[in-house]
Order: sequence, then structure tokens, then C-alpha cells
Amino acid sequence: MYYTITKKNIIVTSLTLLSLVVFSLMFKVFAKDTSWGLCFREKNVAPEGNATVEELAKYNAYYMDKTDEKKVYLTFDVGYEAGFTNTILDTLKAENVPATFFVVGNFFDSDPDTIKRMVEEGHIVANHTLTHPDMSKMSTFEDFKDQIIPNEEKYKAITGKEMKKYYRPPQGIYNTKNLEDANNLGYKTIFWSVAYVDWLKDKQPSQKDAMNTLMSRVHPGAIILLHSTSKTNSEILKDFIVSLKEQGYVFSTLDDLTSKES
Repeated sequence: MYYTITKKNIIVTSLTLLSLVVFSLMFKVFAKDTSWGLCFREKNVAPEGNATVEELAKYNAYYMDKTDEKKVYLTFDVGYEAGFTNTILDTLKAENVPATFFVVGNFFDSDPDTIKRMVEEGHIVANHTLTHPDMSKMSTFEDFKDQIIPNEEKYKAITGKEMKKYYRPPQGIYNTKNLEDANNLGYKTIFWSVAYVDWLKDKQPSQKDAMNTLMSRVHPGAIILLHSTSKTNSEILKDFIVSLKEQGYVFSTLDDLTSKES
């Protein structure tokens, strides 16, 4: 096939390339300064994030393990008790799978026994802020600390132990200063490379759709984000875990992930 090159073609092509460059730059700035996002291009292949593994590493932040090994890191965000957390814990215990629970402040107050159970059964309880705000709006280091330190105190009051310093920004909204502030507090920021829309209480996905989405997105080194408030998650968790095990996946902990860098 042949094309005729004209001045008009060149102008249109140049404008198109310029538009793509401008869009790319705008996306890069937006991505770094406001909200975590992913681009899934191929099934079971690690997605592209708003920042690379190497860029995040400067702040002790992670969104996946850059590896070809079939290992995954299972995490849950815990904002409130919707009646499914203990069912999820039952499944994790039966399948001998470790997880990390990123907990919002009110849950420490309302469900201390569940926090104790998480710890006793070998899971990591991590920091999802005191009140689940937009953390990019925290203008000072003190504002940032006010959303982090109280959860450490609540955790210690319940368990008698120091909270492990893993932090996840609510809704993935963040900016570079947040990453710096977390790092200065000794925290590692944990994003994710696998997730799906599971948090809408009155619009839960079907078990089939949830499994299809998750199984198509899982990849070696994935940090998986699920919400403990999801009825569907409580129903599919065993099948999801068993399916991954059948494919040769091993469930690792965030301690395993972050110790590789120390």
C-alpha cells in the first residue's frame, strides 16, 4: 500500500504527535501528583502504573514485586465492618494464607477483637489513616502525622505491640510530598497492581465476573487489593486462592517483599 505525502499530511501528523506528547506529559504530572492508577494491556501481565517500580522505590513505596516468580501479596482495605471480615479470616486460616489488612481508625475502636484475631493468626495490620481523607490535601507534615500516629497508638493499646509501618493512602490519592512524609515517618507506602470495583455496597459484582476479572489481572509479583466490606469477596475468596495455588502461585507477605530491598 502506498501513501501520497503532502504538506497537509505532514501538518496533521505533526499536530497528532504534538497532541500525544502533551497528553503524555499531562498524564505523567497528573499521575504523580494526584491519584494511583493502572493500565492493564495484557492478561496476566503486570500493568503499567502511574509511576514505575524504580520511581516509587526512591520513597520506599511499592505497587508490585518486579519478579518472574509466581508469588503474590494479598491485601485488604478495611474501612468498616460490613459483616464479612471474619468470614474472610476463616478462609485465610483454612487455606493457610497470610494477608495484610490496611485499617482505618474507626475500625480499631469498633472491632478490637477482630484486630486481635488478625494479629494472632499471623496477618499484618497496617495503616489506612485515621479518618480516610484525601491525603493529597495534607498541607504540612504535622497534618500528615495526625492521620497516621493515632492508629499506631490504637493498635498498640489493643495488641501491646508496635504497628508495622506500612501505609496505604485512601483511594490511592496521593502526591509526592505524601510519599516523602510517609518515608520520613519510617513508613513504606503500598499501592497495588491488581484490583477491581468491589467496594460499592449496593452494586456488588457477581461471583463469576469478579473471578474472571481477578484471574485475568493476576501476574507474578502482584500486590492484590480487595475490600473486606465486599460480600462478593467473602464468597469467592476460597476459589480465588485455590485457583492461584493450582496455577503455582505462592502467597507471600509484605515483609518478604520489602526485606528484599534492605
